Amino acid sequence: MKAIMVMYDSLNRHMLPNYGCDWIHAPNFKRLGDKAVTFDNCYVGSLPCMPARRELHTGRYNFLHRSWGPMEPFDDSMPEMLKMKGIYTHLVSDHQHYWEDGGGTYHTRYNSWEISRGQEGDNWKGKVGEIEIPDSPFKIIKETPKKLKDLRVKMHRQDVINRKYVDTEEKMPQAVTFKNGLDFIEDNYKEDNWFLQIETFDPHEPFFAAERFRELYPDEDYEETEFDWPPYAPVNESEAVVKHGRKRYAALLSMCDYYLGKVLDIMDKYNMWEDTMLIVNTDHGYLLGEHGWWAKLNMPVYNEIARTPFFVWDPRTEVKGERRQALVQTIDIAPTLLEFFNVEVPNRMEGKPLKNVISADALIRETALFGYHGGYINITDGEYLYMKAPLNKLNKPLYEYTLMPTHMRNMFKPEELQDIQLAEPFNFTKGCRTMKIEAGGGFINTVQYGSKLFDIRNDPKQLQEIEDLEVEVRLTNAMVGMMKENDAPNEQYERMGIPKDRKYTLEMLKEQKILLKQNI
Repeated sequence: MKAIMVMYDSLNRHMLPNYGCDWIHAPNFKRLGDKAVTFDNCYVGSLPCMPARRELHTGRYNFLHRSWGPMEPFDDSMPEMLKMKGIYTHLVSDHQHYWEDGGGTYHTRYNSWEISRGQEGDNWKGKVGEIEIPDSPFKIIKETPKKLKDLRVKMHRQDVINRKYVDTEEKMPQAVTFKNGLDFIEDNYKEDNWFLQIETFDPHEPFFAAERFRELYPDEDYEETEFDWPPYAPVNESEAVVKHGRKRYAALLSMCDYYLGKVLDIMDKYNMWEDTMLIVNTDHGYLLGEHGWWAKLNMPVYNEIARTPFFVWDPRTEVKGERRQALVQTIDIAPTLLEFFNVEVPNRMEGKPLKNVISADALIRETALFGYHGGYINITDGEYLYMKAPLNKLNKPLYEYTLMPTHMRNMFKPEELQDIQLAEPFNFTKGCRTMKIEAGGGFINTVQYGSKLFDIRNDPKQLQEIEDLEVEVRLTNAMVGMMKENDAPNEQYERMGIPKDRKYTLEMLKEQKILLKQNI
């Protein structure tokens, strides 16, 4: 048996024809829908990029324990488990976070790996001195801290340099990544027992697509500054700029569709559908002006971010062209692949194999949990979605638990490590104690928005908040149950104002709503 996973970054469900979009050119995603099972209720777990990839490896939520960071010594890694059982694993990617401090132990879990360079602000090609930088592709917001402004300027400068070296489509990172993946298939399609992960950073910003895909979305009347790199901020741009940005995203999505088609083509060519699982997924979605926001991170985790496109072909079931309503998540991918290759699924994994969902839409969970470290704790049962905000404006207490203290692009600074404690082992750390480090700045404090409840069955675009205290209480108690299963740190209950060892009540909720109004 063989398996291929095609993974995108920031792929929007609501921009695909499979989920109702009628203006995006994506014929190969339509074709994929005919060849696989389409999931209508797939949700993220831990956000954003590397936390989602830790879930891809470990099959369990990690956002309650830490933010960005590498695979830890105690983490179960799906590709490494396959490798240890004789299943060859190969990663091809242009996702530059793998080559940074906060992601440096993921790619080495595979038997082999290939990289293609040049995405976003990837520190790839060197250029000393001044270079000409055009008008910023994103608007620097006045309130943006200087540190973040400096980072954005630095990334923009590096991106200008990188683009000079990807001046044809064949040189672009996505194109190189898919070529590397297709080369692996050509060399190994006759062999058995392998897993290939083709992972591109696209359609993540900046929306840098080959010109032939931009031509699909003409914008001749657009006269404002080029806008292919939105800020992580509220929408302050004109409607013309917003439409232009969406077209730039659409062009990059159409490029993703084209290269997906090449994977479908080679599976057709060698009749790989008989013995090869195909998974097409993403880490999260992206806001393109919906709810008055760009991108992700700082705002409530609306469905445009949290509800993701997901497709699976399982040759054992031979089910294709059908849709599934069961609630599934990123944490289900690791156990699905382990079970497919007859490798035992560790009891530490919270995800479930999807074979029975694919064959008969079996129920594998009643609720799904998701969020950013230090932000909302979100829960959905497929009918309602509840975003529970921290109880106090300081968003405390909050700690990181790790043996490998790294942020996205750098290690923890010595001053962050002066007052560390040793925490007792969690149920997934295999007896290891971890460093307990007080979380610093940069975390998402959602107390300013307050808790939010949506009826997503009748209001899938989340245009109108509702008030139903009984539903909030019910979902909060379900949240506590899932947090216990995850062995969440005790302070997460305190931060949220929810009891760990007794029922959350209507009276508690009413008291907290009064307190939250006073704090905001």
